[in-house]
Amino acid sequence: MKQASNYSGSKMPGIIETPSSETIKVRELHPTFAAEITGVDFRDVSEEQFAEIIAAMAKYGVCVFRNTGLTDEEHVAFSQRFGELDNIRRYLAEGRKPRYNLYELFDAGNLDQEGEVLDPDSPRAHNNRGNGLWHVDSSFNPRRAGFSLLRACALPPPGHGGNTDFADSRTAFDELPQDLKQELLTHEYVGAHSMAHSRKLGSPAFFKDMDIFSLPLHRHKIVQEHEPSGRMNLYIGTHMHHIEENGAEIPGSWELVQKLNDHATQDKYQTTVEWHDIGDMIIWDNRCVLHRAGGGTFEGKYKRDLRRTTVHDDSPTAWGVNDEKSAWPAFIVEKHKPAA
Repeated sequence: MKQASNYSGSKMPGIIETPSSETIKVRELHPTFAAEITGVDFRDVSEEQFAEIIAAMAKYGVCVFRNTGLTDEEHVAFSQRFGELDNIRRYLAEGRKPRYNLYELFDAGNLDQEGEVLDPDSPRAHNNRGNGLWHVDSSFNPRRAGFSLLRACALPPPGHGGNTDFADSRTAFDELPQDLKQELLTHEYVGAHSMAHSRKLGSPAFFKDMDIFSLPLHRHKIVQEHEPSGRMNLYIGTHMHHIEENGAEIPGSWELVQKLNDHATQDKYQTTVEWHDIGDMIIWDNRCVLHRAGGGTFEGKYKRDLRRTTVHDDSPTAWGVNDEKSAWPAFIVEKHKPAA
């Protein structure tokens, strides 16, 4: 397990104390967030133990569990204890088939429809490059995500990369330059998010002719309270295309987007979770951390089969400033690939 080595701050006083844990053990992975949890039998998680997991999530934002032994069905069933799950049905237009039998499982790996390693020049591989940028799952949806639960089903050999990186966006807010923090607290800035935007950033040549506005953008406040911990958070990432106030894009919008993303993803706010074994699972709270897929020499050579469930946010800010009747976007990469 690797963690950022140049963190110079101290634990923020705003971090809540985890209630005494009777059934789990916690090993911290970074001075301000992220922990590895042991002592959980995922086939028999009591209400008491589940409450302890929820408390650990509120404090750390990212929790790592090793060798869970979960099947796809058990992964989905456990995820449903956190709340209502998103599903992939809207991505299956034009006769596309789901990779798995369960619509609640999102494919976060590098396999094609036949289960083989993706060709690095395939449209799907170009689409996946957006996952290597710092982002928040589902910020482009009208209702944002709460928890993501990502499980390893096949991994590259050790030393070939494919880890997952996280950044602490709560501490990043706490440590903003005072003038910038005051600006964000004074203004009602709203981020407009688009999956098409992050895909274009991830593979600009492949998506050079794509119109970002071919899909609806959805809007969420940049600064908001993370309710489980009572701390303020920066809700940003590379899905964020621009910043608005009172319905209009602000002057210097793109420069501020870049400034906020650069600030929140400094090395001192980062930790890397290494995948060890099939069955490992990471749970994170998209309302208080950013993440990205780590690269490596595995790309185009070795299987990295990761499956994710996504829990809809149920907080008062879940829908941002969006109409609850808004259409949910479905970015289908084949529709945007360059003409032959």
